Amino acid sequence: MSHGADSNDTDIKITAGLGKMPFRRLPSIHSGDQWVTKKIDPVMETRSNGQKMSQYRVTLNDKEKYPSRQGPKLNIWKLPPNDGMQSSRRGSDRVPTPPVCGITGLTASQVSNYLRANQDFLERFVTEEVELEQLERWLIRRSQQLKRKEKETSSTKNNNSSGRKTSLSRWKFCVHADKRQMLLDLTHSLQLKPTKDHVLWELANCICSAVNADGFRLYIAEHSNAHNLFLYQENSDNSDISKKEKAITGKTVPTYVARTREAVRLSRNNTDNRFPNAFTGLSQAAHLQCQAVLQPDGQLVAVLELWRKEGDTPFYEEDEEIASSYIVWGGVALHYAELYFSMNQQRRLNDFLLAVVKSIFQDMVSMDILVTKIMNFAQRLVDADRASLFLLDSKNKELYATIFDVGLETSRENVDDDSEENAKKASNNTSKEIRFPLGTGIAGQVAMTGEVLNITDAYADERFNRTVDQLTGYRTRTILCMPIFIRGSIIGVVQMVNKRTGSFTKDDEQAFEMFAVYCGLALHHAKLYDKIRKSEQKYKVALEVLSYHNSCTEDEVETVQQNKLPEKVEVLIDDYYFNPFQLEDYEKAGHAIYMFTDLFGLSRFDKQSLLRFTLTVKKNYRRVPYHNWAHGFSVANCMYTIIKHSGGVFQTNEGLALYIGSLCHDLDHRGKNNKFMLESASPIAAIYSTSTMEHHHFNQTVTILQQEGHNIFAKLSNSEYKQMLGLLKHCILATDLALFFPNKAKLTEIVEQKAFSWDDEEHRLLLLAISMTSSDLCASAKPWDIQTETVKVIFEEFYQQGDAERAAGRQPIPMMDRYQPDQQAASQVGFLTGICIPCYTLLYTIIPETKPLLDKCNENLRRWQEIDREVQEKKKLGGDI
Repeated sequence: MSHGADSNDTDIKITAGLGKMPFRRLPSIHSGDQWVTKKIDPVMETRSNGQKMSQYRVTLNDKEKYPSRQGPKLNIWKLPPNDGMQSSRRGSDRVPTPPVCGITGLTASQVSNYLRANQDFLERFVTEEVELEQLERWLIRRSQQLKRKEKETSSTKNNNSSGRKTSLSRWKFCVHADKRQMLLDLTHSLQLKPTKDHVLWELANCICSAVNADGFRLYIAEHSNAHNLFLYQENSDNSDISKKEKAITGKTVPTYVARTREAVRLSRNNTDNRFPNAFTGLSQAAHLQCQAVLQPDGQLVAVLELWRKEGDTPFYEEDEEIASSYIVWGGVALHYAELYFSMNQQRRLNDFLLAVVKSIFQDMVSMDILVTKIMNFAQRLVDADRASLFLLDSKNKELYATIFDVGLETSRENVDDDSEENAKKASNNTSKEIRFPLGTGIAGQVAMTGEVLNITDAYADERFNRTVDQLTGYRTRTILCMPIFIRGSIIGVVQMVNKRTGSFTKDDEQAFEMFAVYCGLALHHAKLYDKIRKSEQKYKVALEVLSYHNSCTEDEVETVQQNKLPEKVEVLIDDYYFNPFQLEDYEKAGHAIYMFTDLFGLSRFDKQSLLRFTLTVKKNYRRVPYHNWAHGFSVANCMYTIIKHSGGVFQTNEGLALYIGSLCHDLDHRGKNNKFMLESASPIAAIYSTSTMEHHHFNQTVTILQQEGHNIFAKLSNSEYKQMLGLLKHCILATDLALFFPNKAKLTEIVEQKAFSWDDEEHRLLLLAISMTSSDLCASAKPWDIQTETVKVIFEEFYQQGDAERAAGRQPIPMMDRYQPDQQAASQVGFLTGICIPCYTLLYTIIPETKPLLDKCNENLRRWQEIDREVQEKKKLGGDI
């Protein structure tokens, strides 16, 4: 109260919440004396926060003390109309805020009485005007006062209302002060052990401390099932050691809370008939509070049972509010724990997939090693104690396993080392193969039905086969069994036994399902690899047998070496018109060796290897009418003649490739052309899609070279050997007439432009190709008697192919139809005109020494043309041909 000039006048400021009642009457004012209104003067003033307020100067008079004098002046502050009505924080009914007057000079008891009578106004004023830090300081002081008071009255604590006030203040303290520390503790715990069970355990510890409980029991709900609760406990000294056991179901408080999601509070002296055994296992407990822990979506996570000893206050509603508040905040940590766990599990799954891919493409050695790796990871993925993988034998309707009952200790030994050595060690420690029929046991049922089975109590399931447990003494509790599919068919079953903490969850099923998909791919690849590996061994055995029977014998080598290997020849073997039919087969082998020696000498070649190589080449030509050893020798003889008379235009390695290529160019020919091999789906055609037989001939040549004692190029350097194989392949593939036409077109264009150069590698390769074709067609440039004899065997081979085509339901072309012999002459005319003459003409242009080939071919063409005219005339006359 401030005094003005007149000591009897006093300026009094009154802040009034007048609502929407603009001074029809003034509020009651008590200041020890009674004042009456004399006059009201309106004034405008603005608060420090910028809000405009209505100010009125009120002059009051004291009836009794100052009947004729002006009383003190009051300034009444009126809030704007919007703020005139305030709703109470309790309930939804809006009531006018009662007038509140803060008058300088009022006693503390008057203000206290006013505030107690108008707590809504007090709450609104404190929450709007007082800083949060100040509120927290007040709460701390109040809490300390209450703690001191509790210590003073602990011996006489029998009043329910005092317990409730303590709980309420403790709840307020938790809301404003403890949450930050709680979240820090949970975050730290989450970093140390980010699992859902551990976070729930830490959250239970926090709630237990917040409500001053003496202890708690935490029940983890598996599959959000009220009848599937597991009592969870961690070692206080080592949080890595935990225990999870099946909780007793029935008329228990945790089961009821899990089923109804309703909180329950009990005391021993206030029993509930619904829970006759509520305090079983809690001999020291006098009061219980049991509460469900739910996720935001309403899914049950756990049930928390808190207890206090005898002499403590019972649990009240405020304790539930404290626990609920903590659960909401702890739910954030729980949510991120689950996210972290899922991400960590996904990372481990990704690591496994990478390891499987690595095993598939790099270090896969056997099926057993891959299976062991798969089971090791599967155990770590779902934290199982035992693992087994059974493969399906669809032929015998059985499941079998060579790797069975891998223990978790083996898996954990290899957790950071999935090397092949550890996998071998693990696979060696497992039992031998076991087999049992489909439908037997859990695994048999899964293999038969294709459904996932998650068994929470194995002995309660009639499908469980107890034989193994009885034999081993091992106790099976829980089982997660899943089929492995590939292309819609079951190829196996993977079974996890006894999750270390509780039973297998839905999350385990989902992770395991994804794992099973990639597991199926890995097993499928492993099976293919196993088949390939076995096929490779069979191939090696077959190749060994084939090499033995297709290689020349020592007797053959001795015979040729003694009698058939001429140092010089009496026949004109270097004549273009040499008749190869005058020599026996072994004589041909001896003359082939002579021609090689004559061209290249033996300084860089082993004679014994050359002899074995030639005899084995002879042996690997099939007994077909035309493409046989005699044809191979004839082509080699023609090439020998070209090289011999060409004046050294070919380099040594080129000459070697031309001669050996000519000798081997039709190795293992079956008497059928490439078109037939493709149409009949021959395995050779599946290997080589173009130049099918020519690729096979080259492959056979290399196979012979790789046999012991057959490598005639053994003395060549690595680079020369590599070059030789490249030239040899080029020469043999050039005998495919499908390649002759593009080769001829390119070389013809070069010759016509007079651009051929012996220094150009591409030009030389084209010349090698044309030379190979010229030698392959040499029968058309032989004397007429040799020509006609050769044509007979050629057409016999053609007719055999035509017969095979007709047997397969295809109509052969006229040239291969033995019922159209009149086509022989016309076919020869077309063949010589379209292929032979252009080929020899081009070769003669570059190597003039080959002119005899062109001349004899032209001469044979004229004879065939005459025969063809005679055939056509007879056809016109209708006579026999």
